[in-house]
Amino acid sequence: MLRIEKILEGSVAPALRKRAASLTLPYEDRCRSRLAATLDDGRETALFLPRGTILRHGAMLVATDGTLVRVAAALQPVMRVICADPLLLMRAAYHLGNRHTPVQIEADALQLEWDPVLRDMLLRLGVQVAEAQAAFDPEAGAYGGGHRHGHDATFAEDHALAQEAYAHRHGHDRSHDHAHAHDHAHGHSHSHSHSHSHSHSHSHGHDHGHRHGHEH
Repeated sequence: MLRIEKILEGSVAPALRKRAASLTLPYEDRCRSRLAATLDDGRETALFLPRGTILRHGAMLVATDGTLVRVAAALQPVMRVICADPLLLMRAAYHLGNRHTPVQIEADALQLEWDPVLRDMLLRLGVQVAEAQAAFDPEAGAYGGGHRHGHDATFAEDHALAQEAYAHRHGHDRSHDHAHAHDHAHGHSHSHSHSHSHSHSHSHGHDHGHRHGHEH
């Protein structure tokens, strides 16, 4: 069994890349630093990479015996997000990023792992979502806590923002104005007469007006 502990940094000569063994993995497995896998030629291998490693499509590895291995992104279920309006596509990318969702960004489309809850949110934003089988190679970077799905606490907020963007795009007025007015007038007049001829007159007038406006 091959043991792989090292990622080759920098460029590798095309001739070496061509002769390297191939290891095809879905995105989930490319995020694992400890993995038992099978090379495309049938040889068994074990990965012992630094914690937090995410293997990109085309990454070059080297086994302890010197064998070169080229990583390939496997075909897997994905969602392709497209829209004729670049602004809506940018909004979709923003909301996905706000949920720390790994996203593959293309010139005119976004691609992410299949997730029915995220699909619903995206549709409400007004973009088009299509299912596909494709290689998934998202943007490199730190994704915080990883995947966040529709049962998370922030989904309600994201969902509301998605609905607002969709309504704004299609000319619907979803604003609600709630006004609460509370007026309290209190008048107190106290007159006290004492034997030592002190007269106190107190007049208190309180006028409180509170108005709260909420727009959703």
